[in-house]
Amino acid sequence: SPCFPYITLTCVGTHLLRKALEVLSPGYDFIFVDCPPSLELLTVNALCAADSLLVPVQCEYYALEGLSDLLSTVRLVKRSLNPRLVFDSRTNLSLQVAEEVKRHFPGQVYATVIPRNLRLSEAPSHGKPVTAYDPYSRGAEAYRLLAEEIAAKHPTAAPV
Repeated sequence: SPCFPYITLTCVGTHLLRKALEVLSPGYDFIFVDCPPSLELLTVNALCAADSLLVPVQCEYYALEGLSDLLSTVRLVKRSLNPRLVFDSRTNLSLQVAEEVKRHFPGQVYATVIPRNLRLSEAPSHGKPVTAYDPYSRGAEAYRLLAEEIAAKHPTAAPV
């Protein structure tokens, strides 16, 4: 579960990533910060730097429990450290869990589904995004579709 004392004790360093990204952001329409599935300092730093949040969720029951913990942390960060943070979610879920997520986040779940794919799993170990590692894989194509969907949902940004 989220830990308020942890965030309070570390709030001095929570804006380092934001300051670094402020220098880079004028040259980009979108900057994605990929975080590990934990609620440690790196994730809190990313939440402090973010304008919005994109959360992939696996099709497992326990993913909803992790999502609940994450949402508690997001609310805490929004209230204490980053009031401009907007929560948005994208999911890769079985129909039952997807419906539960859609019920809790109406209008916030992207239609694009990122499939489980071997090439998606291999790409990080080669130090590359899947679109560079295997640009014609199902996973790379799904990420391109997601990028198009995000761009369409936010038309003020330049095309992806």
